[in-house]
Amino acid sequence: MPADALYTFSLTVAEGKRLIGRGVAALPQVRRALSDGIIVVTRSTTSGYVLEELLGAKIDRRSFVTGKTLPSGHPERGKLLSADTPEVVIRRGQRGEGDEGLIGELSAGDVVIKSPNALDYDGGMVGYLIGASDGGTVGKYLGPCHGKHLHFVAPCGLEKQVAGDLVEASLLLTEAGAKLRGPSLWVTPAEIMTELDAIALLTGAEAVQIAAGGIMGAEGAAWITAFGSEEQVGAVRSLVEEIQGEPEMLEYATQPGD
Repeated sequence: MPADALYTFSLTVAEGKRLIGRGVAALPQVRRALSDGIIVVTRSTTSGYVLEELLGAKIDRRSFVTGKTLPSGHPERGKLLSADTPEVVIRRGQRGEGDEGLIGELSAGDVVIKSPNALDYDGGMVGYLIGASDGGTVGKYLGPCHGKHLHFVAPCGLEKQVAGDLVEASLLLTEAGAKLRGPSLWVTPAEIMTELDAIALLTGAEAVQIAAGGIMGAEGAAWITAFGSEEQVGAVRSLVEEIQGEPEMLEYATQPGD
């Protein structure tokens, strides 16, 4: 597509999460629910960034984590990453927590935010690793999302894009039945927010991913080219300059005063 200007840059996974958080906070459905409804933010590293952008304040993202993938043999450092902070419920802009009556409180237009483990970007599908027999957080909210017309948002970094067909992978695990040792995969459509979607929403520019990967802390990084008018691409450049340098999770965890 012809464009007046182009800008190519890379984002680490942490920088991408910060950008995605800003994108989710700017969604019209989220803005409406923030002022006149309910937003449920479930725990994950990406959702921690979303929550900070919604609240306009830092939180202890280390305690807002549930399932986590660590390198093989990694000795988790005690309570460095925990699930001590429960999911957050924002009712008309006020932070709180859920209770047994939360599902009954939710109504059409309210928002549930749940970051996935897998992404089929072109297909508009996301996947969740499920270890709990009742379906865990996804099992708790996905039915009400359909039945009560809630808005289901899946903030997801491009590093979670997977090869192959997510539905076929899910069926393979389902058919394994009792032989399966490990999590299953729940696949669903959602309102997906990646780095590309955040750029489009926040600046009006279009963006495409052109490469991935890196070293020395940039593992999982995304190379992105944004294009559009001079004004739009200038806005992208300013946005990227703001978020570049976002510390990695463990760097954040060991900052003085944390």
